[in-house]
Amino acid sequence: MKDIIVIGGGPGGYVAAIRAAQLGAKVCLIEKESLGGTCLNRGCIPTKTIYRTAELLNNLSHIEDFGISVSNPKIDVNKIQERKRNIIKTLVTGIETLLKGNNIEFIKGEASLVDKNTVVVSTKDEEMTIEAKSIIIATGSKSEIPLIEGVNNKKIITSTELLDFDHIPKSLVIIGGGVIGMEFASIFNAMGSKVTVIVARDSILYDIDKDISKRYVVMAKKAGIEILTNTKVMSFSGEEEVIIKCQGKKGEFEVKGEQVLLAKGRNPNYEGINVEKLGIEIYKKGIKVDENYETSLKGVYAIGDVNGISLLAHAASHQGVVTAEGIILNKTCHKSVIPYCIFTFPEIAVVGITEEEAKNSGLSYKKNKFLFGANGKALALGEGEGLVKVISDENNKILGVHILGPHASDLILEGTIMVEKGMRVSDLKEVVHSHPTLGEALHEAVLGLNKEAIHSINK
Repeated sequence: MKDIIVIGGGPGGYVAAIRAAQLGAKVCLIEKESLGGTCLNRGCIPTKTIYRTAELLNNLSHIEDFGISVSNPKIDVNKIQERKRNIIKTLVTGIETLLKGNNIEFIKGEASLVDKNTVVVSTKDEEMTIEAKSIIIATGSKSEIPLIEGVNNKKIITSTELLDFDHIPKSLVIIGGGVIGMEFASIFNAMGSKVTVIVARDSILYDIDKDISKRYVVMAKKAGIEILTNTKVMSFSGEEEVIIKCQGKKGEFEVKGEQVLLAKGRNPNYEGINVEKLGIEIYKKGIKVDENYETSLKGVYAIGDVNGISLLAHAASHQGVVTAEGIILNKTCHKSVIPYCIFTFPEIAVVGITEEEAKNSGLSYKKNKFLFGANGKALALGEGEGLVKVISDENNKILGVHILGPHASDLILEGTIMVEKGMRVSDLKEVVHSHPTLGEALHEAVLGLNKEAIHSINK
C-alpha cells in the first residue's frame, strides 16, 4: 500500500507528490496525458513563450525611439512553434527527472476512485488497482464552452487550439475580457491581428483594482485593441469568416472575424474519476474542500483548479505543498496570500485587497500611487506608462499592492512578501532599494502612504 496516490500531474499534483516524497512518503502519481498539466503544455508556459515573441515585436514597433532602424521584420510561425515545443519538452523532461530522483512511482493512465483508499488505473496495456492511505485529486480544469448558437463552428476555438496557430489571423475576436482573453488580445495585436474583445460586463479584468483596469483599458485601446463592453453574444454563423451577432446597449449589431477565441473562463475537471458516485460534495466552482483541502470523503483531498478556490498554477503548487505536509506531518494548512500576474502590454500584477474591497468592507484605509513616468529605469527602458498603487490600513499595515507597468510580474514578489508578512510602511522604509531600478517605484508608493515619498508630490 502507498502512503499517497496523486491523481493529476500538473503544477498541483507533481509538486504535492514531490513534497510528500521528501517527507518520506511512498507516493504514486497518475497522469493520463503529459506531466505539467494544462499550465506547462497548454497554458502558462506556451503562452508566455509566445508572449515573448510578441513582446519583441512590440518593442520593434517603436525601436526608432532608441536610435535603431529596423526594416520590415518578418514572423516565422514554424520557428515560434518549434521554440515553444522545445521549451515544453525541456520542462516536462525536468519533471520526469524530479519524479525519478524522489523515487515516485509514475503511471501514465486514466484513474478512477473505487473508495477512499483505492484507485483503478487504465493504461494502454492493462488495468491495475492501487491502494493508499490518502488520495489527492489534482485533475485541474478545462475551457468553458458557452451554450451559444453556432458555437461548434470550426473557426471558433479555445486557447488550446490557438496556441498551436499555423498563421497569424488577420482578425481575431475574443469572447471574454478576463486574464486569458486579454493576454491573447495583447499577443495577437502585437503580432499584427486586428483584435476585438467582447465582454458582457461593463469592464474587462473586472476583479482587479479599478484604477489599474481603467488605466489599462486606455492603453489597450491606444495600442489598437477594440473593446466592446456590455455586449452579449447571441449567435455565430459564417464559413470563410465568423459572423457574430451581438446585442449591445444600442441594439443588435454584427462583428466579423477570421477566428474567434472562447475565453469565458474555465470549469473544474473531475469527470470520470467517480467523485459524485462516491458522494464527494461538489459546488459550482468544483470539488468542495475544508481548510485543509480535504473533501467530504475523509482521506481524499482536492487541490488546484479542481477545487475552484484559485485557478492559478502557483496557487495549485502551494496547495500541493501544504496538503502533503498536512497529511504527513498532521498539521493545519497555511493559507498564504496569492499574487497573480497578467501578461499584457504592459504587465499587470496584483496581490491583496483592492480599493473596492476595502470600501465594501467598511475598512478605514489609506492609498497612494506612484507613476512609472517618474522612475528613471522605466524611462530608460522606454516604458514610462503605468503605476504602482499601495493600500494600507490606518496603522500603516500593507494590505494590497497593484502594479501596471514594466516587469510588474517580477515586482509583485516584493509586494507579496509585504502583504503575506503583514509589513508596515516603516519596515519597507528601512530597506534600501538600489538605483536605478523599477523597484524604487514600489518603494516610493509605500513611502507616500505617510507623505514621505521623495520623487512625487505628497498630497
